[in-house]
Amino acid sequence: MRTFVLVIFLFGGGSLFSQESFPGFLNGTWKVSGKETYEHWNQTEPFSMKGLGYKMHNGLPAVTEYLELKKEGLEVFLVATVPLQNDGKSIRFKLTSLGEGYTFENPKHDFPQKIVYQPINDGNVQVSLWGKGEGLMTYTLERVSLSKRSEATSNSQYDEVLAKKLEADDYGMKYYWFVLLKTGSTTSTDKDFISESFRGHINNMGKMVETGTLIVAGPMMKNDKTYRGIFILNNPSKEDEIKQMLQADPAIKAGLLDAEIYKWYGSAALPEYLKAADKIWKSKP
Repeated sequence: MRTFVLVIFLFGGGSLFSQESFPGFLNGTWKVSGKETYEHWNQTEPFSMKGLGYKMHNGLPAVTEYLELKKEGLEVFLVATVPLQNDGKSIRFKLTSLGEGYTFENPKHDFPQKIVYQPINDGNVQVSLWGKGEGLMTYTLERVSLSKRSEATSNSQYDEVLAKKLEADDYGMKYYWFVLLKTGSTTSTDKDFISESFRGHINNMGKMVETGTLIVAGPMMKNDKTYRGIFILNNPSKEDEIKQMLQADPAIKAGLLDAEIYKWYGSAALPEYLKAADKIWKSKP
């Protein structure tokens, strides 16, 4: 992971483990000093925070990384996922110190292996990164005030009612589940079995569309990675529940297809295209 821009002003003092939840002041937007690089954090539940790094492009955020801060037992981890890096796998950094700075470490990673966040004052923090062959990298993070953010990014066309209906955040975005379908491990040549399983696959997709769960689906063209198609699922819940729901798909249950599941961040308006989609087809496949 060669690029890892973080904004973590984690704790106001004292032991993390004595807190009932993570500090609320991490919520909001931060900016890397001298750069148009940002982080936005939300506390989703006690001992769990979600964040993302982004750069603004034509007035819209271009996501560069997904972040999560969470407590597991008596340990705290910073989990980072950078699109198109590390084969899509998340990198976990364990909180190892709450001394003068807040230190997360993963000695098996290349860069960074250690991340230290040193508070400067209420609105700034210095971040230091160490890693193999890279030495030390430092930068300063600045909290973006609500007034300045509003002046710079306000939208004259903002529809609050629609935004709430679509569960949009301040950037008009929300989390979905991205499912990558691949050729499964079952190697049956029984044509009737295969045909019946994929008819069930299509029927199950229709059911998920009717319930508002499946909002994007489509096949991949022939490729050398055995990728067969994608789903984007709305109203995300826990990953285990998504896995159970996908097992209702006969082709997946039979092992003709395998499903890889990823959390995905995209426009909250995405489900709205379905209204038009139902008006432009002449015949069903």
